[in-house]
Amino acid sequence: MHTILPFLLAMVAAVVLLEMWATKLRIAYPILLVVAGLAISFIPGLPVVKINPDLIFFLFLPPLLFEAAWTVSFKEMKKWWRIIGSFAFLVVFFTALSVAIFANYFIPGFSLALGFLLGGIVSPPDAVSTGAITKFVKIPKSTAAILEGESLLNDASSLIIFRFALVAVGTGQFIWSEATLSFLWMILGGVGIGLALAWIFVKAHKKLPTDAPSDIALTLIEPYFMYWIAETVHSSGVLAVVSGGLYMSAKRLIFLNSASRIKGYSVWESFVFILNGIVFLVIGLELPEIVQGLRSQGIALRTAIEYGALVTLVLILARMISSYAALIATLIFRPGVAPRSTSTRRRWLMPMLLGWTGMRGVVSLAAALAIPVALDNGEAFPQRDLILFITFVVILLTLVVQGLTLPYIIRKSKLFEIMGEKGSEADMRYKMKRGLKEHSYQFLKNRFDHDQHNHAGIEMLLKHWEEKAKAADDSWMNEKTKAIFVEMLENQREYLTELNKDPAIDEEIIRQQLYQIDLEEERLKAI
Repeated sequence: MHTILPFLLAMVAAVVLLEMWATKLRIAYPILLVVAGLAISFIPGLPVVKINPDLIFFLFLPPLLFEAAWTVSFKEMKKWWRIIGSFAFLVVFFTALSVAIFANYFIPGFSLALGFLLGGIVSPPDAVSTGAITKFVKIPKSTAAILEGESLLNDASSLIIFRFALVAVGTGQFIWSEATLSFLWMILGGVGIGLALAWIFVKAHKKLPTDAPSDIALTLIEPYFMYWIAETVHSSGVLAVVSGGLYMSAKRLIFLNSASRIKGYSVWESFVFILNGIVFLVIGLELPEIVQGLRSQGIALRTAIEYGALVTLVLILARMISSYAALIATLIFRPGVAPRSTSTRRRWLMPMLLGWTGMRGVVSLAAALAIPVALDNGEAFPQRDLILFITFVVILLTLVVQGLTLPYIIRKSKLFEIMGEKGSEADMRYKMKRGLKEHSYQFLKNRFDHDQHNHAGIEMLLKHWEEKAKAADDSWMNEKTKAIFVEMLENQREYLTELNKDPAIDEEIIRQQLYQIDLEEERLKAI
């Protein structure tokens, strides 16, 4: 314990320092973390990092998926559900199938089941890696929403493939009828359990006398409950967390007060950042042990690297083929929703760019590490070390090669500078703020017009609201005025919620303004 604890604290410190360095260099921090983990692993005397395969999913995935479900724009997901659904399910299956066929034919000792196992592991792109890399370039909200929605759902589809392949490897057989029923139960049961538990959690937050610390503590354990209960009944824990997280995200204004939302945002941002950082460091730290396992099986390191590079190439080609297939299908069956561009060349460049965004990361590592060391009969799991090594090479190559070149390709192609969206962000923000200001003034005027001549606080609110001027002191803000102000802020939230139904308004702008309202309410309480 005295050896591991300082090492874990040093890992967290390294994550923070490397993230700051990556920001200064304007590159994605997962790239530096993986390379740093690899470099640190060669330092002699460091404790060996070993994670129990049975716990890897349970420790890392629930909070990462839950936080992703809270931050993604559900409105944008509904808008682009066809392409998100195709990338999250059809493309993942096509990618896994491509990897399975390649591995079965070109990697000695790989059965089709082992190939599907490897395909299920490396098929889902990583949301954290993609978000960190695209942070330094401007991409349209629609493209960002597609990538975020895909990354949120493809974890579930890839892990379902992973689970079925794991059963096929262990039993040596695959019964389609049983697999179909199990597949349906995993999807329907996972979504149903997630929604049911989320409904219960929302009611609990509303009924219990919670404050900000207790609300935040409950949200930290709720994704673990969703995942654990769903997995206990053999449904999809990933889908339970995703569906439950989306439901609770939509209800956040109902069951969380402004203090819980403000403080919870900071806590979750830091918590998920540390989890992601540790996982990316572990990716590098695990390599020496994996290499040792390869050598014990007589597999040459150069051969294993070649396998990893070829699998990476298969993944990139499969994603690009899928992107072009999606564009062609859209042009044929739904030309009205096809991406608009000023030239045919740029339209056909878009799928290639989407195909280049398939960086792998946390989920692939978690799945690979979750492969059991031995089968139920006691025999060693076939090709486990080679699968782990190929996964590491895929993560490293996609992060370093695609991750470092993607921002350059986006800037060089100028594709997203040409592609216009409905209204610029500045226009949408101006429209939202102007409408909110007029709505707030009319609310105060209609609600308290008869009181304004008898109450200095109400008169000041009406007089100064449009200009948002601050008084020299807050003596005029008595309890009655505070109550009016709080009621007005709640009315603003209702207005923004209705405004968010407008497809032309970006949900991220709405969320930013809601956050400002929460800050205003907390400032008011401190007066």
